[in-house]
Amino acid sequence: MELDAAKMIGAGLATLGFIGPGIGIGLIWSALISAVGRNPGAADAVTTTAWVSFALVEALAIFALAIALLILFG
Repeated sequence: MELDAAKMIGAGLATLGFIGPGIGIGLIWSALISAVGRNPGAADAVTTTAWVSFALVEALAIFALAIALLILFG
């Protein structure tokens, strides 16, 4: 197998790391909508927690992207 083909396969496999954050982000926002719907008074506290959780989960997707780019161009 040529080196370029191996790099493409490796980068493709590295992007499988987007599956977990995608599911996690969906779960975070669905939980936020449910929580605010049940208790609108706690919207500020729940929203702050949701944004922090979103940032942490999104960081995992950014790490997967960085690994894929390092495999391709590194």
